[in-house]
Amino acid sequence: MPESPKQALIDEFAARVILDQIADKWSVMILTVLCTEPSRFNAVKRRLGSITQKALTQALRRLERNGLIARRVITSSPIAVEYSITPLGRTLKDPVFALCAWTLAHEGEVERAQQEFDTRDQCADGHGHNEASRIVRHAPFRGQDRERHLVSDEADDG
Repeated sequence: MPESPKQALIDEFAARVILDQIADKWSVMILTVLCTEPSRFNAVKRRLGSITQKALTQALRRLERNGLIARRVITSSPIAVEYSITPLGRTLKDPVFALCAWTLAHEGEVERAQQEFDTRDQCADGHGHNEASRIVRHAPFRGQDRERHLVSDEADDG
């Protein structure tokens, strides 16, 4: 519990900065992949589907900088890079998996809410133009792919 209003603002700012670094959509999805097993760059990219090489590289570097994943160069031929979860990163496994499970469980409700909002907003605008209707939605975990990103409760935490 913060000691003063000033301390509360400082704590909130610190949390916001860290959350900005580790809780964006790609970071969460990368953590779900690496919590299951160490993976090479291209394996992570294949699991995530629509992520660009640049976005994946930036997210991996950000997660490594924050101590959540480790990068290991494999000196074989050809040289490869493998990423794995660190002990600090593993502390996020339960919250990240809970968030992913929540999205799967409530996907239909969220989509219905979006449709209701878009319909209501279009009617209010009178022109059918609104920011929400211009948002490109993509779901890289559609169908069978999304289930493989979550580990069952029985899986070994390693």
